[in-house]
Amino acid sequence: MVLPRPAAGQQRPPSEEQHRAGKDLAARIDRLIARAEEIDDLAARALKRVHGGDSHNFGHVQYSSLDEAEAERAVELAKLGPDMSDAQYREFNGLVGANAEDPEFSTVFYKGLGGPEEAPRFYARMSLDGTLGDGEGDEERLALSRDLQRNMGIALATAAAPDNKTHLPAGWGEEFRRLGTRQLELEPGPFGPQPYGYQVLGGLVRYGDYDADFLTPIAEHITQLHHDEPMRFTSNRPAGMGDADLGYNPSGKGGAGYDPLTSVLEALGHSPEAAERFFTGDPVVHREDGTVDKGAELGYQYFDEFLGEDFEWPPDTLAKPGTAGSEDVLEHGPNALGHPLEAAATGRAYDSQSTEPVKHTSERAEFTERLVAHFGEHPELIRHNENLKDEKFEDLKSGPLHVLRDSLGNITAEYIGDFQRSMYGDSPASDGFPVNGVPAVFENTSHVVSFLGEVGQDPDAYAAITSAQQSYTTLMVDKVFDGVFSGEDKSEVSLEQKVSSAVAPGAVMAGIMSDARADAVHDYNTAAVKDFNEAAGDKGKWAIRTVELGTSLLPERVPVVGEVINWLAEDITESVVKSAEKDVTDVKENGRRDYVLTREAATEAAKEAVLRASAKHSDLNDETIEDIQNTVATQVGNSHTEGVGMRSSGDAS
Repeated sequence: MVLPRPAAGQQRPPSEEQHRAGKDLAARIDRLIARAEEIDDLAARALKRVHGGDSHNFGHVQYSSLDEAEAERAVELAKLGPDMSDAQYREFNGLVGANAEDPEFSTVFYKGLGGPEEAPRFYARMSLDGTLGDGEGDEERLALSRDLQRNMGIALATAAAPDNKTHLPAGWGEEFRRLGTRQLELEPGPFGPQPYGYQVLGGLVRYGDYDADFLTPIAEHITQLHHDEPMRFTSNRPAGMGDADLGYNPSGKGGAGYDPLTSVLEALGHSPEAAERFFTGDPVVHREDGTVDKGAELGYQYFDEFLGEDFEWPPDTLAKPGTAGSEDVLEHGPNALGHPLEAAATGRAYDSQSTEPVKHTSERAEFTERLVAHFGEHPELIRHNENLKDEKFEDLKSGPLHVLRDSLGNITAEYIGDFQRSMYGDSPASDGFPVNGVPAVFENTSHVVSFLGEVGQDPDAYAAITSAQQSYTTLMVDKVFDGVFSGEDKSEVSLEQKVSSAVAPGAVMAGIMSDARADAVHDYNTAAVKDFNEAAGDKGKWAIRTVELGTSLLPERVPVVGEVINWLAEDITESVVKSAEKDVTDVKENGRRDYVLTREAATEAAKEAVLRASAKHSDLNDETIEDIQNTVATQVGNSHTEGVGMRSSGDAS
């Protein structure tokens, strides 16, 4: 029986996304009102300074702009250091946070702090002030230091960008590298903390999109120092501290801030151009003091350095082994590594919420090809296994890089058209699988299957890939219908066969994902069914990104714009969530897996795609639509089984 067609123009209740948008708007209005009050106070203070207390004599102080007055006030507060009251601290964060992306303010502010050594020194003192102690009375101060970290990081990225009309001199970057291996005296006397420059700078650069000319040399220098002496910086951690959070990374994400390698990887994850240059450009050798050794060759590539099995990740914590805070310490580095890999491959910050399509350059596409080949050939690097009590798994220990699978899943979702094309070996020259920019070509299908099968065991990666796959398949079905009924498609192959061909690659991927999910739940014990279902509901951005990608490539064939895009993405997201809830593999007494429910989930999703595409073509009757749906369901079932078989041939089970 054919599913009912959606009613045209049907009114819907506000979605969760619309509710969130309303709350965000209210919060934004509140922030604007607070900001206006800040500006009023600042203007009054500036006028008072201008006339110096003499209402008849202006000219004591001159300001060329409000930015300059605000920066001066921020510097004035910064000079108080940890002596700032909470109220003054909030004012400071308000000034820097509101102007962090303003080049004039950020440049004047950083210059006002005193230079490349004084700015990190101020940040270090405030960071230690915020992370000292772990009682309830310290929560406000910690929250303020976290805001300071984010605000100062974004402001530094803005001030260091040479394309801005107002910016810091290039010498600041060179000076930061020189200070990277030197210890900074934060307080007078021999017993005060003396962190290395890179430990402090690392906390700052964790936030902000940095110019490649500024950040990439810093990342290279830190990496080369680590290569020569992996524990160089973490050996400087204070000993005997009971406070595991004390350090230069108030965010608490990915370590306490004593390992600048993890910090600079996070910085690269927010800076796509710098990440791309770091991983795909020619390495530049740096001396101990950060200057360039023009005649030297590095002898290794950063890709091979980081993605090898034996890379040594320093433990970035003050927590003692076996105590709270030490459980996942060796995962901080690999998790951070996934972020610049994602930024370099996709051209967007790893945590970007933007849904605007980003063109794939040849460098990005080739980098993605290399990642898939590397992990496809060495899946043990990203394997996660928590079921080692079973003898059959004793040789299948978790790989050192398994925590970056969520990033690899996002990369897969970004290149979903290329992955679908690879399922049946279609030519990159074909327009059957549109992509945004240069196509990525995966030469070895077995590597692709191995890659997907391992990455898909992570709930977040599974959700991102499944969301993108189902969205892309929906667009391909729309493409077939619109091509046939517009007369652009001149092929004499039947509509049923064309639609079947459109859904087959996605169904193969769905089969691979189903088997990967079953591995995680039944074999490796790394996730529960609810983990996959919950993750599916959180990946709606991939449906939106894929739909917007399709409409930007096929504006005539897929005429959906504006709010309709969001509704289509919401429909697909709902379908993905329903599919995920039904993607449950039953394990029989003999150990064999039953994929009946997972196939049903895949076929229902394909039927919905057909129904959605046919709604725009009123000349199709219900009987014809039902026949197309049944034909497509048969193809999806067969292709899904094929995907399961491709993946399960390499299963541990």
